[in-house]
Amino acid sequence: MNTPKQVPQAYYDLLEEIQAVDFVLVELNLYLDTHPNDANAIQQFNQCTYESKKLKKKFEKQFGPLMHFGRSYSGYPWNWDDTPWPWQV
Repeated sequence: MNTPKQVPQAYYDLLEEIQAVDFVLVELNLYLDTHPNDANAIQQFNQCTYESKKLKKKFEKQFGPLMHFGRSYSGYPWNWDDTPWPWQV
């Protein structure tokens, strides 16, 4: 097994930003389940979805795959064995 390498602070900062936006998305999703006609909440949900995708794309470009099973591309050579993985930090 590979020993996890040291990663820069920017790795952790960007990952935390992704987690914060995704937390808001979960909360908005739950709210919209009971308030499906709230146009402002739908607008916030869509804006956060856009932001989440943008942040994840930025993360993957700088640090490698974020999700597995075909949800993220791999660089060459195969970089899924390049630790630490996001769920390890």
